[in-house]
Amino acid sequence: MKAKSTQQIVSASQRLITELQTQGLRLAGGQGSVLRRKGGAGPSDHQAVTIADTTVMVPIYSDAVWDSSFSVGDNDGRSTLNHDGIPLADITFVNNPRFYDLCTADGVPYSQIATLHSRDVLATTVLQTCIRYESRRKACKFCSIGQSLRAGRTIAHKTPEQLAEVAKAAVELDGIQHMVMTTGTPATADRGAAVLCDSARAVKAAVALPIQGQCEPPRDPIWYQRMKDAGIDALGMHLEVVTPALRDELMPGKAELTLEVYMQAFADAVEVFGRGQVSTYILAGLGDSEQAILDCCEQLIDLGVYPFVVPFVPIRGTPLEDHPTPSAEFMESVLQGVASQLARAGLRSADIKAGCGRCGACSTLSKYEH
Repeated sequence: MKAKSTQQIVSASQRLITELQTQGLRLAGGQGSVLRRKGGAGPSDHQAVTIADTTVMVPIYSDAVWDSSFSVGDNDGRSTLNHDGIPLADITFVNNPRFYDLCTADGVPYSQIATLHSRDVLATTVLQTCIRYESRRKACKFCSIGQSLRAGRTIAHKTPEQLAEVAKAAVELDGIQHMVMTTGTPATADRGAAVLCDSARAVKAAVALPIQGQCEPPRDPIWYQRMKDAGIDALGMHLEVVTPALRDELMPGKAELTLEVYMQAFADAVEVFGRGQVSTYILAGLGDSEQAILDCCEQLIDLGVYPFVVPFVPIRGTPLEDHPTPSAEFMESVLQGVASQLARAGLRSADIKAGCGRCGACSTLSKYEH
């Protein structure tokens, strides 16, 4: 039998993970002390799993998962990834990190201050409140930032001292490699940049850890230099949706900052952080056409911005909880196109100092780069 080429093997791996991230994974229950993200900001309603040497975040809580053709099986005590009941590969679950066992001196569990994403990324939402989310008229319809706060799984404001304490423990106990600091948007002109500066200074004073900050574009571009000076190594400002009419419909408050405002903000930020160190999230599957996404990504890449394109996953309790996920075919076509654009421009996820693009666990985009 003729051996498969490396390209064929990689393509099979790309397709498998892309399908898994669009369909989700049905768990049999009782998977042990595994890392799960339910509600809140970031890759919510997901589970961190490792297939071969690749760790990815996979949806497990959304209602659509019940119709997934992927499930977890058992083979002589080993967990297997099954497709329509047929074992495809061994699968392991990322366990809760050791720093989750600790509390601050005033009794706050470390896990309510920062969480493990994938297998080596520390993530926190510094402000777990947002002026957009608190208004039904202006809230992003896919956002669940308030869910984990209401459920008591986090606290509203993580202090710089708390973040520094947890970050140091996470590096020493669990080998954390980089950190993501995002924030809900406060009612201030800096749009969260100030609280990110305070947090980053404290963390960098405690431990040498690359940090990505994430916020809406501040009104005054001077904040980009302030964030960099505070110790933020990379910056994320997230578009999520790229078609203006869809932005107005799905994220009416955030859409007040137009695409033109974002593009100018990206240009200003790249001047400070450098080419490839500014990124944006794009949620494919919310209604943007493939061409709209590719056209926007081309514009972003020309500015030196890394577009991290991920499949949209509906989250329970949000207005879009019943919105369908994109097909694997749609994602595959989009990701191939974006990866080609990145290759031509010489932008690579591996060169990002910290953050979602460097981690790559919520999308297979980095695999298509190769």
